[in-house]
Amino acid sequence: MFKPFTHSEIVSRSLNRCIKYHIEKGIPRPKRTLSRKELDNLIKENNDIIKIAKPFMEILYDFLSGSGFSLYLTDKNGIVLTIIGDKDIVMEQAKAGIAEGVDLSEKSAGTNAAGTALFENLSVQLSGKEHFINTFQIYTCSASVIHNEQGDIIGCLTLTGKRQLAHPHTLGLVVSAVKSIENHLKLNKSQNELFKAYQYLNKIMNSMDFGIFAVDNSGIVKAINNSACSLLDINQKDIIDKNVHKVLHIWQYILDELKSGNVYADKEILYSDEKKRFNLNVYPIKDKSNIVTGMVVIFKDIQNVYNLVNKYTSGSAAYTFDDIIGNSEKMINLKEQLKNISNSPSTVLIQGESGTGKELIAQSIHNDSNRKNKSFIAINCGAIPKNLIESELFGYEDGSFTGAKRGGRAGKFELANGGTLFLDEIGEMPLDMQVNLLRVLQENCITRIGGNKCIKIDVRIIAATNKNLREKIKKGTFREDLYYRLNVIPIYVPPLRERDMDIKVLIDYFLKIKAFKLKKSIPIVRPDIYQKLLNHNWPGNVRELENCIENIVNMNGNTSFDFQNNLSVNKQTSPCTTNLKYDMCSLEEWEKKAIINCINNCNHNMSKASKILGINRSTLYTKIKKYQINFS
Repeated sequence: MFKPFTHSEIVSRSLNRCIKYHIEKGIPRPKRTLSRKELDNLIKENNDIIKIAKPFMEILYDFLSGSGFSLYLTDKNGIVLTIIGDKDIVMEQAKAGIAEGVDLSEKSAGTNAAGTALFENLSVQLSGKEHFINTFQIYTCSASVIHNEQGDIIGCLTLTGKRQLAHPHTLGLVVSAVKSIENHLKLNKSQNELFKAYQYLNKIMNSMDFGIFAVDNSGIVKAINNSACSLLDINQKDIIDKNVHKVLHIWQYILDELKSGNVYADKEILYSDEKKRFNLNVYPIKDKSNIVTGMVVIFKDIQNVYNLVNKYTSGSAAYTFDDIIGNSEKMINLKEQLKNISNSPSTVLIQGESGTGKELIAQSIHNDSNRKNKSFIAINCGAIPKNLIESELFGYEDGSFTGAKRGGRAGKFELANGGTLFLDEIGEMPLDMQVNLLRVLQENCITRIGGNKCIKIDVRIIAATNKNLREKIKKGTFREDLYYRLNVIPIYVPPLRERDMDIKVLIDYFLKIKAFKLKKSIPIVRPDIYQKLLNHNWPGNVRELENCIENIVNMNGNTSFDFQNNLSVNKQTSPCTTNLKYDMCSLEEWEKKAIINCINNCNHNMSKASKILGINRSTLYTKIKKYQINFS
């Protein structure tokens, strides 16, 4: 166990150090004094400790005034920063070298209370000949080291007077003053940290785009952020320390729920004569005994909530016109048409076979429009049960039917407000729902199930179908008036068989993206499989081709895909039978003759010949090579 040094041992250790430092006893003052500029810089560096220590020095000096003592504060290295005392005492001590800017460390001033206390990191009282240099031996000095919150030395406080005034209690006074200074340092740090925390918290709260306010047990608002004031259309001064009832009239009910251990989250409330809707989340404030003493209320504009939900769900639009692959004349014309109508608010009706990419086109229109930063909501009218489609489209109020979510729920029209609503498979919408949809398109407002308030909406409608709606109108399963309301801008998406020159482009495109998706290298497709890809009629269109290429990439260039739907000529490779009557021959020979005759009749225009033959140009050139046809 460590045994502390006695007073005489401390003095003896210090005197031995002074001898090693080669300090002369007869020097008139300490060896080192700072210039005015150096002292000014040091005072700036130690401004915090000076500001805190000086009031305590003044209190102690008031107690010792006229007693012949002075008080001085040094930095951690023993440089005197400031002195307080009777004017004559201060002037007399200055002659001995105890003045602002003087270095009182043992290396400069020998054994003295401040220098020795700093070296030993303790409180010490020295009198008379216990000082090393002669000029200090007329004094008695009591010094105590000042530490910061981490325990590091940051200064020293010393009380000095004539040696005949020496008294044990003078050291106690200095130690008490230092303890007060250290406690104030801790308090000051806590206050600074508390202020910083408040500033940080205030800055964080005011940087949020949703409203926050805190309420105590009595319903008094204790804090509120700028967004809350803006959303609620109130001034901070009009709500702080006021009852929350004017902005949240059900606060007592919510507080009781929280005290009962219930959660109050994701509730929809109406505010300001039902003109505004907010999403509400409330969290309890608890004391150390886990008793609820208040609550923090967080609320968001309901439309912002909808936009956020849509952003991170499958309803968001991901595709652009760059994702529409094809160089055929039909596809070039289609993309040009789409770009021309993308910014229009008019309804669009996309018609095309299954797998042609109708939703891709709808998303591309949205992303090229001035609504691209708003919601894109897709709903499949044929996939939702008839009894649910109305609530999906228009939403419902709290308690409107058995099983309805508490607090109500917004429908797709509200979620898409400001953006685009894509009604896929519109031809499958029930007839009675078509009436409601027509009314919304005419009036631009919806009413939730179980509600009576008309909610204004701004939604662009894009509908899509693979059905012949005119035929459905004739059969009485689709309303003619709705058809004309939807068909303001009709868009026809051609099937893949009508743009066969795009097949090769799509094959190359899907090979790359599927290889990347499956983390495989792009495979070399067997020539016979590649030919089948080019000749297949693709009844499932681009979707079928995409799935087939994924199959090929998985099987490293081979495939298990069934090409039975191929509508091109089924070629048999039997040899020509020259001994048959009537100059009959194999199908291959007939095909070769047909190609030669067609090309000659078209004056060697390969594009025209390929159209007449019902094959694409690349297939035609492959067959010319196969049959070694020479037109020279």
